[in-house]
Amino acid sequence: MKVGDRIPEVLGRDQNGNEIKSSDYRGKKIVLYSYPKANTSGCTAEACSLQAHKAELEAAGYAIIGVSKDKETAQKKFAETQGLDFPLIADTETTLLQALGCWGEKVACGRRTIGTLRTTYLVNEEGIIEKIFSPKEIKTKIHAEQILDYIGNE
Repeated sequence: MKVGDRIPEVLGRDQNGNEIKSSDYRGKKIVLYSYPKANTSGCTAEACSLQAHKAELEAAGYAIIGVSKDKETAQKKFAETQGLDFPLIADTETTLLQALGCWGEKVACGRRTIGTLRTTYLVNEEGIIEKIFSPKEIKTKIHAEQILDYIGNE
């Protein structure tokens, strides 16, 4: 997907088994972020950054939704362990990840693999992507600050 595209209506099921739809967020903006694996160092740093700045993001009109290929049980454990109180979609079939375009080839330690490309989509009140943070742009420990800086400079 690219800036100007509408995100899919059905996003998936979260860590509590709830179906998450983009229409549930009409009138709200969304920080929709994909991450490779729950409870790993980079993904934990990113999630904790977003959680720490959740009130500021909400004050700017944004809800946070995470998505990875992890199962619901792993997402639930991640949320509980890290104190995350936003939906974490368990996209085990990679349906949403593929639709968003953040599932593909990546290189780690010189090895090519297929997996989730860490990406963040800022979505407007109508479900349209307004900004995409690419994997190379995202600094996991300060990602929420990156988002807040961007929306503060719009």
